[in-house]
Amino acid sequence: MGSLFPLSLLLFLAAAYPGVGCALGRRIKRTQGPKGSPLAPSGTSVPFWVRMSPEFVAVPPGREVWLNCSNSCPQPQNSSLRTRLRQGKTLRGPGWVYYQLLDVRAWSSHAHCLVTCAGKTRWAITRITAYKPPHRVILEPPVLKGRKYTLRCHVTHVFPVGHLVVTLRLGGRVIYSESLERYTHQDLANVTLTYEFPAGPRDFWKPVICHTRLNLEGLVVRNSSAPITLMLAWSPAPTALASVSIAALVGILLAVGSVYLCKCLSMKSQA
Repeated sequence: MGSLFPLSLLLFLAAAYPGVGCALGRRIKRTQGPKGSPLAPSGTSVPFWVRMSPEFVAVPPGREVWLNCSNSCPQPQNSSLRTRLRQGKTLRGPGWVYYQLLDVRAWSSHAHCLVTCAGKTRWAITRITAYKPPHRVILEPPVLKGRKYTLRCHVTHVFPVGHLVVTLRLGGRVIYSESLERYTHQDLANVTLTYEFPAGPRDFWKPVICHTRLNLEGLVVRNSSAPITLMLAWSPAPTALASVSIAALVGILLAVGSVYLCKCLSMKSQA
């Protein structure tokens, strides 16, 4: 009879709490203890598991987060949440506890839910990421300076900047890419990327696009600017130089023509 008690208890839990029943139907992962060592089933008659939902959550900076810590212990002695984030309300029910986290601004943090049952403590983890995709990605019209085009891309109100990669593409191929991992500020920021590109004949009349990528350890957020066609243009300096050269050539031709005309008139008068 004693050996049937755990099975009957599990069937009772599955009927009373469908979420627990579904969880029991799946493969139960072994969790870790507070010191990081795997926890084998306890020697008591009440083995149990602890889970956090969601296991990963990403929100804009300043938002709140609700985490659900569930367990299979019939009578838990204690349930608590350990995190550096500011905690708000706590809602409790049979086999679960909802924790509220307020004003989440750290780009990466963790929350540990600890449950004690029959003298044994087990825990589960949720990773929280705060991020803000760019409000706008703006590519200025290319400007020709000398023999190079200056491309300037503006990325506004993005966080965290240190996980941002800005890439310039011309006609589908990458002409420049830069990772901004050197920036460690924990605030929303505006970023401007400037690149000088020596365009060749094959590059004209093709679209230029500025792409951004936030890589948040598995969560990737992409944005792009509107495309701008790289037009064939003339730089003001070469144009001015050409104008001066043409004017000088015209002056020389006029001078030579005048001399020739004078000689012709002189020869005609002598004849």
